[in-house]
Amino acid sequence: MSVEETVGPAVADPLPASPVRRLRFDLGARPFLVLFELTRACALACRHCRAESVPGRHPDELSRGEACAVLDDLASLGAPRPRVVLTGGDPLERPDLEEIVSHGSAAGLSISVSPAGTPRANPERLASLREAGAVAVSFSIDGASRAAHDDFRRVDGSFAWTLDGCRAAAAAGLRLQVNTTVCRETVLELPAVARLVSELGVAMWSVFFMVPVGRGRALRHLEADETEDVLHFLHELAVRMPLKTTEAPAYRRVMLESERGASTWRPGALYRQLSESLAASWPAPSPSAAGTVGGSERRRAPLSVGDGRGVVFVSHRGDVQPSGFLPIVAGNVRHTPLTRIYRSDPLLQSLRNPTAFGGRCGRCEFAELCGGSRAQAYGRTGDPLAEDGSCPYLPRS
Repeated sequence: MSVEETVGPAVADPLPASPVRRLRFDLGARPFLVLFELTRACALACRHCRAESVPGRHPDELSRGEACAVLDDLASLGAPRPRVVLTGGDPLERPDLEEIVSHGSAAGLSISVSPAGTPRANPERLASLREAGAVAVSFSIDGASRAAHDDFRRVDGSFAWTLDGCRAAAAAGLRLQVNTTVCRETVLELPAVARLVSELGVAMWSVFFMVPVGRGRALRHLEADETEDVLHFLHELAVRMPLKTTEAPAYRRVMLESERGASTWRPGALYRQLSESLAASWPAPSPSAAGTVGGSERRRAPLSVGDGRGVVFVSHRGDVQPSGFLPIVAGNVRHTPLTRIYRSDPLLQSLRNPTAFGGRCGRCEFAELCGGSRAQAYGRTGDPLAEDGSCPYLPRS
């Protein structure tokens, strides 16, 4: 759902002796990333959709004026201003999308858009978004073939429309991110999707680990040991392409343990299957190819942010949540400014305090860097402060 989170040296530093970056401002005072759902309308009917999108727009959507007021509130924080992703549903269903983008861009915000892979994502519309001031777009690819992707999106033609949209975005000068959902139904597609994403020349591949909310409740999530296998597979793949994980912050632990040579992980069956599939379909480049194999030159250090801790979500009706995948409402922008809700809501404050987390997450030596996915914890237990059951790690303390 989110778009590339590029952070310059004036904004983020690596943690000491760590490949993970932290922001140079107080995450309790301002968010880093705001995911702003402009509508739930969408022509697709994706099997994992957390928004449970519908064909038509809701009559109680935030108006253009209300949406722009939210952007003005965020811009009032001054530099470094939060990054904003306009999402949905499909934000291209809003005829006033360009006006909203232009308003936010003129206010000094970095605005990205996350459109659906439909005929609306055509060269003319993407060029108009770039002209309005958008800097990036993200499309979703969940299978490396028409059959696999279209089955997941439940609309024939989505695969072709998505690829066309990716190429049109690049031609328009927009940074391109591709998002891929990981669940039992899609995980074996990862090696082939990785190659396709690389060929598209993306700025970032975001691998999203499905949370059982919305339509995703009907899908099958990976077991914790299988998630660990996928994270190690991605860590090795990251020397070939820029990637990050979403709702799997344990990737930061995997990266840190690898850098320190301290991992006790042993490859499981899923890791071996993914690695063998990758080797067969996309052989590794020669070790002599600079920056591609045998080191961490291309691995992108992830940010230590998460649901409610640097990240916040605004729904199409103005409800504020820690993320779109953690559907607990902290307030509404129609009544209270988003910046005030973010700073003062008790739930959001608790999500920034790892010592409040239950189970293994509360005892873990990586709590400050990882903290577990609060959305995964909520989706599996109903408690956003519970331990993240998608992670198998046993704390050493």
